[in-house]
Amino acid sequence: MTAGSANTSNVTGALCAMSAMFFFSLNDVLIKLLSGAYPLHEVVLARSLIGMAVFLVLIMPLSGGLSILRTQRLGMHLLRGACVVFANTFFFMGLATMPLADAVAIFFVSPLLITIFSVIFLKEKVGPRRWTATLIGLIGVIIIVRPGTSAFQIASILPVFAAIGYALLHIITRRIGGTESAATMTFYIQLTFILVSASVGLTVGDGRFDTGDSAMLSFLLRTWVVPEVPHYWLLALLGGASTFGGYFISLAYRQSEAAFVAPFEYVAMILAILFGYFVFGEIPDLASWIGMVLILASGLYMVYRDIELRPEKTGNRPKLRR
Repeated sequence: MTAGSANTSNVTGALCAMSAMFFFSLNDVLIKLLSGAYPLHEVVLARSLIGMAVFLVLIMPLSGGLSILRTQRLGMHLLRGACVVFANTFFFMGLATMPLADAVAIFFVSPLLITIFSVIFLKEKVGPRRWTATLIGLIGVIIIVRPGTSAFQIASILPVFAAIGYALLHIITRRIGGTESAATMTFYIQLTFILVSASVGLTVGDGRFDTGDSAMLSFLLRTWVVPEVPHYWLLALLGGASTFGGYFISLAYRQSEAAFVAPFEYVAMILAILFGYFVFGEIPDLASWIGMVLILASGLYMVYRDIELRPEKTGNRPKLRR
């Protein structure tokens, strides 16, 4: 790959990642709005069915038709799907009881984990400056979670588990991206959501395990009910946002190095603050602001280093000595 094509791929990956973050942020807002009325996997099933319809009507015809459904890496797609189901379940359970901006900020340990995992699993090179930025971001997460203080809540741990699943998801994406298109990966993600959510509905959808003692567990285990008519448009919007978010993020990690794309996901933190304030009237406290600034600063520094070492400045392809 030439230096020019590498730059083009990185720019495309960055734009796709930021587009995905908008759709995922909209998805988070809609899930939080619906979390008091419906169980999680009923919402996810409705979202995925609508998302699959959007995919079949809009994305698949523009991406090669039925041929994109063929794959020789079904096992990897199912593993990738399991990672995203794991990540979504833990994140949305936390979102049900946490401020939107706090949940998203804690979840943003995931790009830092992606950087770490890209070294372990993909053998991408990361230097001392990037490791320092990663450490600063992790400190920011700890400040928001505040373990060992009266402000700590169990729900704040759930986005951390979600982040692990999310990081592994994108490492798998990077691993199979050379042979699998973004559209193919999007299809199998939606298919996995449908299969898992339908299975949950059939096994625990009667609500017998919901004790009502925890808002988080109630969101997971409450009785499935027929959606109210005014909520249909929210579910339709949710399905579209999920599909386009999944498509753009798959395209981002297929186009560019994982360690390069990850920092651009921090756009979601800014969107979470705005959505949290204007939709839910939530304002982060001082500790949350400090943690967010550290997390955002670490990500922006990594972006700065990528720009600083571009080929037109160095005359060679960057060695990622950060």
